[in-house]
Amino acid sequence: MLVIVLLGGFTTNALWCLVLILRNSSARELLGEAKVAGAAAAPSLARNYLLCALAGTTWYFQFFFYTMGESQMGRYGFSSWTLHMSSIIIFATLWGLGLHEWKGASRRSLALMTIGLAVLVGSTVVIGVGNALVARG
Repeated sequence: MLVIVLLGGFTTNALWCLVLILRNSSARELLGEAKVAGAAAAPSLARNYLLCALAGTTWYFQFFFYTMGESQMGRYGFSSWTLHMSSIIIFATLWGLGLHEWKGASRRSLALMTIGLAVLVGSTVVIGVGNALVARG
């Protein structure tokens, strides 16, 4: 069943990656043959595949630990998916900030990102407070 549920996201991502590979003429990089613009040498194929394997393993474990946590939430399990998705977005954005991926972004983009993070953190707090209030009374 999970394969069917995730098929839409896979299809969308696969098609978009194909468009980008064709648009950027970067298919040779997948085989380790081409030099990346501005790089001193061609990317290491082994390193790229290792990073892909690490990303896949990390993606798998997010659902593994999500399911473990969700099973411990009892009657508040309904809020677990919202908390899970918010956490992914919040921490990925903070990780991007830490790695300077937002360097060169416009002030407007940074402002919208900050507002988005504030909304996500605020909504997470609201869910937590709501669950705590229901648990008390």
